[in-house]
Amino acid sequence: MKFRDLEGTDKEIQCMAVQKVGWVIQEDFLEETGMNGECRMECRDVPAETLYDVLHDIEYRKKWDSNVIETFDIARLTVNADVGYYSWRCPKPLKNRDVITLRSWLPMGTDYIIMNYSVKHPKYPPRKDLVRAVSIQTGYLIQSTGPKSCVITYLAQVDPKGSLPKWVVNKSSQFLAPKAMKKMYKACVKYPEWKQKHQPHYKPWLHPEQSPLPSLALSELSVQHADSLENIDESAVAESREERMGSAGGEGSDDDTSLT
Repeated sequence: MKFRDLEGTDKEIQCMAVQKVGWVIQEDFLEETGMNGECRMECRDVPAETLYDVLHDIEYRKKWDSNVIETFDIARLTVNADVGYYSWRCPKPLKNRDVITLRSWLPMGTDYIIMNYSVKHPKYPPRKDLVRAVSIQTGYLIQSTGPKSCVITYLAQVDPKGSLPKWVVNKSSQFLAPKAMKKMYKACVKYPEWKQKHQPHYKPWLHPEQSPLPSLALSELSVQHADSLENIDESAVAESREERMGSAGGEGSDDDTSLT
């Protein structure tokens, strides 16, 4: 299921479908824009509400998301919308990226939707050590398929603010995206046990009265347009030996010791 038709799909790459017990991944990536895509994963033993909690729980994300450098919530706009910061590691030797997004979410019976797009916040301008990327429209659609199963569709329309080399696009589609979805699935399986040890009743995304975030008026924000940020040309950057070794080794073994 697509959130909306993606534009500029003349060179759409149909990437591999990874199938193992418990999860199935199907994905499409667009070569020309580099960071646009849609990914779908079936979770055969994860309830929709658990996956929804995992995507919201910022403290747990720091445990399972190995790409995160720093992430935190900044302020809340309404009971189901907030502003947050996220920075992540890019394949070496590319520069790492960060983003400020306005995020909103909506439970729809047994289904859930989370969407975000980039905004400017006066207290969080672009940093010199990171490239400020732009989320044009990014989100998750979680659909329940049973008491203990669901399907998640992930849509990403992101301007990385730079011309990316072809090896980055290929690596993202063949290795990074499937591995990230697999890590998310494993995190979902372990979340109920982890949450029982870490403020089990604290879920401000379900109970907004629990939120400690300061309120922020929408008028203090503005949409972050890509053309107002510096564009970095990294199209000629060669893949590092470390990254090549990681790709050659496939998915490798995921360390789950942090999810305790």
